[in-house]
Amino acid sequence: MVGTLSQFSSSMAILTLLLIATLDFTAAQTGVCYGRLGNDLPPESDVVNLFKQNNIQRMRIYNPDPAALQALGGSNIELTVGVANEDLPSIAGSQSNADTWVQTNIKSYPSVKFKYIAVGNEISPLRSESSQYVQYVLPAMQNIHNSISSAGLGIRVSTAVDMGLLGTSYPPDAGAFRSDVASYINPVVGFLAKTGAPLLANVYPYFAYVGNKAQIDISYALFTSSSGVPMPGGVTYQNLFYAMVDAMYAALEKSGGSSVEVVVSETGWPSAGGDSTSVDNAMVYNTNLLQRVQSGTPKRPGKAIETYIFAMFDENQKNPEYEKNWGIFHPNKELKYQIKF
Repeated sequence: MVGTLSQFSSSMAILTLLLIATLDFTAAQTGVCYGRLGNDLPPESDVVNLFKQNNIQRMRIYNPDPAALQALGGSNIELTVGVANEDLPSIAGSQSNADTWVQTNIKSYPSVKFKYIAVGNEISPLRSESSQYVQYVLPAMQNIHNSISSAGLGIRVSTAVDMGLLGTSYPPDAGAFRSDVASYINPVVGFLAKTGAPLLANVYPYFAYVGNKAQIDISYALFTSSSGVPMPGGVTYQNLFYAMVDAMYAALEKSGGSSVEVVVSETGWPSAGGDSTSVDNAMVYNTNLLQRVQSGTPKRPGKAIETYIFAMFDENQKNPEYEKNWGIFHPNKELKYQIKF
């Protein structure tokens, strides 16, 4: 009997370890976006220490700021660094310019743990502020990738898109890119599939909810729905975040990107300044998010969703008012609400 119990205990221990490996908790470690459009933000070294003190092991920054990169050296924080939209024409224009960018902003910081390079943020033919850069995204990605590969660095090159590229998102299985962005996004998807890089997607249930309150219950957007939403085909979605991520997966599949992973490069909920904004809503959304990203979506069950919360701090130089209030920390480094990474 003792031997049988011992064998049973050993078998259960092995099964538990296998389950832990299957859930991939490393991928579930949620990062935070470090936006810097504020005139009252703490020094970069303090920010890095704040990440470490709160066990935030991944960071996204939007341009290769030297002070931030210097502070990150030796921190072991995994970094997504952006290529600013306005720099794309130069980088797309020549391999030499891309080599210089990589030398200056990546190779010069050997103790920084770079994970992704985001070539442009929310560039779209549909957005007046970024449509002029559409033609440069893919060649800039290719040139940066060539530089990274030549240097023998294992950094993956992608771009960050918004959900507005989808023409269909309901039900999630019907997700598809708009026909008028296909000539832009399909070659990008092909590049990601070829290189094994993920698509970075900025996923905001907040905006989906406030834009369609007649059809979407706030509990579905805040991860607090008890019943979820049944979809045609029998799948029930427990929250809007999962539905939006799976709609992006469906669009990728229809564009030749069935092997491309979705990394949620921004998500969050503002705490003031707009429709349905409050500290409570921001806390409920982000604390529930930390749990939900560990378990995967109906299209990718059991696969943790690599996710980055927007943002580390409130940014007082942004407009309109709600754009100032996405931070989980106040600029004085105090938590706005309790949240544990």
